[in-house]
Amino acid sequence: MIVWWITNIVLLVIILILFFLLSMFWPPDSPWAPWWRTNKKIARAMCRLAKINKEDIVYDLGCGDGTALSIIASEFGAKGVGIEIDPLRYLFSKIRFKISGFDKKIKIIKKNFHDVDISNASVIFVYLVPKALERLRPKFLKELKKGTTIVSLRYKSNLPLEAFDKKNNIFLYKIK
Repeated sequence: MIVWWITNIVLLVIILILFFLLSMFWPPDSPWAPWWRTNKKIARAMCRLAKINKEDIVYDLGCGDGTALSIIASEFGAKGVGIEIDPLRYLFSKIRFKISGFDKKIKIIKKNFHDVDISNASVIFVYLVPKALERLRPKFLKELKKGTTIVSLRYKSNLPLEAFDKKNNIFLYKIK
């Protein structure tokens, strides 16, 4: 019986490692979100392009480990809401903000971002594949106020483009 449990745990670990490795080469037309990280340098560039300030409320859809949110709070003084469906990434980011003391400025929600009201956002951060961005477009147009900024790392959206950071491959859109 113990051998059976050990074998199953080893197989599960191997499967998780393979999924993680696969996510590094994820096809951009996939409807599923890969486990990509936004590094601090890129998060800073996203904040500068969006002109983040202490008055902003930034929603990070699929916030992962919360790297962008930590930059938003610590360096730009804004408030943030991270929405993450993956329990491990949610837990990691929740603990990260509790330890860092930013849990007063950053709220992490464990839900599918399609099921969360995003109307309070002044800025939306996304690092999502094109199919996910396409599915979000009606939600953006329905829930976001005129003038809300959407910052997309790496992938274009079918929204009016306001600015593009070619060096970092960041797209900035505004709701009209």
